Amino acid sequence: MQSANNVMVLYTGGTIGMQASANGLAPASGFEARMRAQLANQPVPAWRFREMSPLIDSANMTPAYWQQLRTAVVEAIDEGCDAVLVLHGTDTLAYSAAAMSFQLLGLSAPVVFTGSMLPAGVPDSDAWENVSGALAALGEGLVPGVHLFFHGMLMAPTRCAKIRSFGRNPFAALQRQGGVARAESLPTPLDYRQPKALATVGVLPLVPGIGAAQLDSLIGSGIQALVLECYGSGTGPSDNPEFLASLRKARDHGIVVVAITQCHEGGVELDVYEAGSRLREAGVVSGGGMTRETAFGKLQALIGAGLPFERIGPLLEANLCGELD
Repeated sequence: MQSANNVMVLYTGGTIGMQASANGLAPASGFEARMRAQLANQPVPAWRFREMSPLIDSANMTPAYWQQLRTAVVEAIDEGCDAVLVLHGTDTLAYSAAAMSFQLLGLSAPVVFTGSMLPAGVPDSDAWENVSGALAALGEGLVPGVHLFFHGMLMAPTRCAKIRSFGRNPFAALQRQGGVARAESLPTPLDYRQPKALATVGVLPLVPGIGAAQLDSLIGSGIQALVLECYGSGTGPSDNPEFLASLRKARDHGIVVVAITQCHEGGVELDVYEAGSRLREAGVVSGGGMTRETAFGKLQALIGAGLPFERIGPLLEANLCGELD
């Protein structure tokens, strides 16, 4: 636990700072002045402010923007800040916080993500309570790594998701477990100071009747990895030889396929059912209890770090920052 005395606030846009435009609410500059006026007499750590460019609705978030955020966080720490607060829209906040957990592996400072469901200044907005609460939490002391703060609660971003589009509690920790969670030392290419290339990761939810054609179209699209959202504890159409052949083709082409569960609770254990073990035989890696957001962000980091195909599978099944606790 380390108490923050000099926080960098990175403002990415999102609902928290939006203002009315001709086409509806849109990200707006000038949030620093509003924040300083609101927090003038509150007991929060000293902070400075950086407006990211461009300011975006978080529906427009991309892995390329995550790399901008990683660079901004590293620069803030190098400039003497001892913590970072990221203001972010809620729609993809869980994706960004999970992804940054892997982009910032080894960072010795805490990073907190927060936002709001209503813009600052409108009636019943949750903006200022989340901003001041997150700063206060940093001032009291947090362990290094990435955190998600909302409505008075700190959450591990690799274990939670946005589960509702209304109210003051949009995020919840999911009861996910299962799979292998063995500790490994951090490979040097995954250290937060090492630059990461952009990776192309696809996501495919299984539905009854899905066939090889849908899978083949993704494999042929240039993806480097695929998050396969399976049924239950990691089952799929194991009686479909063409589908299994497509999975083997993905493996043979160096495409990493990781299985996660569609269920809100539980996780993947590919060897429980024959329908799961056949997926493993076709080259699918178990994602254990990882959420979609976490699996997507972890693959971005592992592939972006330039790790060889044969190392990525074991690292997906290794607990790097609490995603498989």
